Amino acid sequence: MQVRTQFSIFVVNRPGVLAGITGMLAEAGVNLQALCLADSGEGGVLRCVCDDPEAARKVLDEKHDRWTETEVLVLEMTNHPGGFAAIAKKLGDARVNISYAYATASKQAGTTIAVFKVADMKRAKEILAEA
Repeated sequence: MQVRTQFSIFVVNRPGVLAGITGMLAEAGVNLQALCLADSGEGGVLRCVCDDPEAARKVLDEKHDRWTETEVLVLEMTNHPGGFAAIAKKLGDARVNISYAYATASKQAGTTIAVFKVADMKRAKEILAEA
């Protein structure tokens, strides 16, 4: 379990925009470890966790004008039915609100990376460290 930097990049909903942003990051050697794109009509929010936050920050500063960053909880866990639900239940039972979450998965590797934006990072870390 790690606390990581997540970038929220505000985008217009048009063909090629996602490719442009992810391409800029790739050109700078930034690897995307998890991402989620949420649509809200004419725009959306691309949320991503990268291997090199400093390089991602530099790219976004230079080439995109609407983005923010925040801390998220990133967990690597085995990929099996109920794994994600168990984490959500532990946090819910401890009254830690999950604002949003997303995950990646690899059937071959048998692992998943889950990203949680929680209201109380300190409490969430305590609860999950006990598990």
